[in-house]
Formats: sequence, C-alpha cells, structure tokens
Amino acid sequence: MIIKVCGMLDPGNIREVAAIQGIDMIGMIFYPKSLRYVDSPGTAATVLNLKKTGIVGVFVNESPEAIAWKSASYHLDYIQLHGNESPDYLKTLKNIIPSSIQLIKAITVRSNEDLQHLQDYEGLCEYLLFDTPTGSYGGSGHTFDWNLLQDYAGPIPFLLSGGIGPNSIETLLNFKHPFWAGLDLNSRFETEPGVKDVALISDFVRQIKTQFP
Repeated sequence: MIIKVCGMLDPGNIREVAAIQGIDMIGMIFYPKSLRYVDSPGTAATVLNLKKTGIVGVFVNESPEAIAWKSASYHLDYIQLHGNESPDYLKTLKNIIPSSIQLIKAITVRSNEDLQHLQDYEGLCEYLLFDTPTGSYGGSGHTFDWNLLQDYAGPIPFLLSGGIGPNSIETLLNFKHPFWAGLDLNSRFETEPGVKDVALISDFVRQIKTQFP
C-alpha cells in the first residue's frame, strides 16, 4: 500500500515526515492559489536529501515547459496533474521530461460518468488519483462516495484521496478494489496548512501498513 503525504511545505516538517517508516511519497503543491504553495529554495535543498522517499510535484493546468523546469529544480520523481489535463497534454509533457519521472493524473469523482474513458490515460500515467470535487482544485477535506469506484474497471492503479484522516481506518479496511494501490493524506493530519502532525501520521501509517503491507 503506497502512502503519499501531500501538501508539505516546511523543510523541517518534510524531513520529519519523510523519516517515518512506511512513507513512500512526499507531495509538494506548485499551484499559486493553494494555501500550501511551495516556492522556497530551502524546500528545494531539503528534498535533495530525501533518498528513500519519492518526491511528487502537484501542478494545476500549468504549461509543460514550466513543469519541466520545476521538476528539474526540485528533483521530482513524480508529477501529479490536478487540473483539466487531457491525454494529449500528458503526451506532450512526457516528451519533454526525463523518462524516469512518473505521472499521476488526478480525477475528481462526482458520478460514475467521471470514471468513463479513463483508459485513454493508459500508457501515459503510472497512477490515477481519485479525489473529492470542490469549487477549486482539491483540498476539500471531505471524502466522496467510494462506492462509485466499483464502476472503475482499470487498468491504471489508483490512489484514494480526499478527507482521509486518523478515524478512517475502519472504513479503509472495508474498502476493496483490485486496482487500489495507495492513499493520499493531507489536511486531516495537519496542525496548520502545510504542517503535518508527525505523531498522528506515524500511528496511522503503522496501522495501515500492518493491514496492507
């Protein structure tokens, strides 16, 4: 089970969370309208030392050229596209970034119609990320109806996002899907926007990894 902690902002907090056993990805948001917007040389220097944790950059309707530049500056391992990026956009982006960088495409889920034609992204992204619809782009702190995902037939593995918190363990244990690959954690584990509660995350990850190695 992949565990991604997103919306990281403070260099010291990033180091603490990355040191938690079982954390697979650290996500940083490069969307200027986000409360967790990253634009810090200190943060860039910090991620250079995270040898065992994948670094994810989150972008919203950004130009491929800007993403390529930011990816090099922050040594990203993954690019998460959280806007209205089409399969053709992903093709363009893949042509200008290193082949080692993997793509994650976020999909907001309102109804089963949002789960149609996702096979068009096959071969273009390594993961989908299913999130709660909001008036902007992500960050609602609320879950969507996970039962809708039973209409998703693959083949791209996905991460669950949106409102997952310390009290979500039982619900997660009851969720089943053959293409479910991981979890995206954010605001429910924060003491303030961009700052994560290390103890809460540590306990949550320990319980999840026990059930989903």
